[in-house]
Amino acid sequence: MTERNTFLRSTHDLGLAAWFGGSLMGAVGLNGAAEKEGVSDVGTTRIASAGWAKWAPLGALAASANLFGGTGLLVANRGRVAGQKGVAASTVAKTVLTGAALAATAYTRVLGKRVDLATSEKEEDQEMAEQAPLSYEGAQKQLALMQWAVPALTAGLVVLNALHGEQQRPSQQARGLRGTIAGIAR
Repeated sequence: MTERNTFLRSTHDLGLAAWFGGSLMGAVGLNGAAEKEGVSDVGTTRIASAGWAKWAPLGALAASANLFGGTGLLVANRGRVAGQKGVAASTVAKTVLTGAALAATAYTRVLGKRVDLATSEKEEDQEMAEQAPLSYEGAQKQLALMQWAVPALTAGLVVLNALHGEQQRPSQQARGLRGTIAGIAR
């Protein structure tokens, strides 16, 4: 590959780093601090909810940057994706995992908002929470799991990103191209 895609690669990698790191820090640090400092279950929830609400816009920006950079890299490397053996399969896996991480991130935010409304001091927020199809307790249980799903899924993306980097080595490109040609010749 002779052309450089530094901007796209940086956008992709910095977005993924922030998405993974922010979700992991929130699950470990923010939730842990809220549990330690919250005087009651409601107080703990309010502390955690306030922190996650502050992170949400940056988390959305991080995921969007990763998606933008990844899409740009896919377009820039479309010839290699189509022509080098193994690259299309890892690209499909990365695309599916990205979709799962995006869905988990969005669902986690929905659950967090549900829990936030239920513990709000505002009566109208509590009324909205009572109309939600999922109970407060159910939302809290799912949220506890989903807040770990996001860093797990994004960690998988980091691994696939490393695989893509390895597939770009000249020796891997030559081997992949020979494998593709051999497959066509059969």
